Amino acid sequence: MKRRTFMKGLAMVPGLAALERTGAFAQQTWPTRTITMIVPFPPGGQADLAARPVAAALEKILGQPVIVENRGGAGGAVGNAAVAKAEPDGYTLLMTLSSLAVLPEADRLFGRQPSYEVSQLAPVARVLADPTLLAVPASAPWKTLQDFVADAKARPGAIPYGSSGPYGTLHVAMEMFANQAGIKLLHVPYRGAGPAVTGLLSGQIQALASAPGVLKPHVDSGAMRVLANWGAQRTASFPDLPTFKELGYSDVEFYIWAGLFAPRNLPEPIMTRLRESMGQALKNPDVSGTFEKAGSPPAYQDAPDFARFVQNDSARLISAVQRIGKVE
Repeated sequence: MKRRTFMKGLAMVPGLAALERTGAFAQQTWPTRTITMIVPFPPGGQADLAARPVAAALEKILGQPVIVENRGGAGGAVGNAAVAKAEPDGYTLLMTLSSLAVLPEADRLFGRQPSYEVSQLAPVARVLADPTLLAVPASAPWKTLQDFVADAKARPGAIPYGSSGPYGTLHVAMEMFANQAGIKLLHVPYRGAGPAVTGLLSGQIQALASAPGVLKPHVDSGAMRVLANWGAQRTASFPDLPTFKELGYSDVEFYIWAGLFAPRNLPEPIMTRLRESMGQALKNPDVSGTFEKAGSPPAYQDAPDFARFVQNDSARLISAVQRIGKVE
């Protein structure tokens, strides 16, 4: 059938031409209603820290409300899966963390069907990329990482540490360290970094891996002490804090990055506008100032660079999970 005849036939299908025009119009005019940015953790963690200033800036740029919805559970898998399966229309977005790729791999490790795959999501922009820090209560007896390791070796499984859930960012970082240090710690999972911080402050746990922006207010207030930095270099917000590599742990490196994703197959006009809007948002002094003040400077990457970053970082983290193996 000739293309002209075929197209003429399509035009005769009732409502099809109108539907095509409506779809194109919707893409050109997006957004026309409220956008929901899902954070797959409770308030108080790195993803929430990234989402709220960005959502406020996007609201002004796009001219529609951008609501942050905290949808925690399963270390972030519940919220990640919700966006992975959402309609790709630009009205459901995801601000998530580096555990995005780890959680499906952990499910496979235990013989479970993953609730989502990373391939179901499209990277839009990286917002933050901080090295993880090891924090303990200010009242704890350990002044250095060496003190902590010596005590953990003397009392295997006795020191409780918190996480955002099994195989979440905070869990993998701690197990990576424990694995190389040859120590056994007691894992206490929470629903997110915010509740885990509360657990550390209340004395329920004695150690926690988290991002500088989450920990800094409590370190500045004298409630917490930090012992080491999972980054390759020292961080500007804690310049005197040594890295694990400096302290002899060559394979202990972990970052909590936060980035915006959309469901795969988001129409190109919407993706383009969203990318442009994220670029504007990250240049906004109100956004960058909020991050700087929190000790987590912006680490913006546009979609192509962010996609490559996610691919490389995910491969490294999946390898780490496979080395760690099954842990509770």
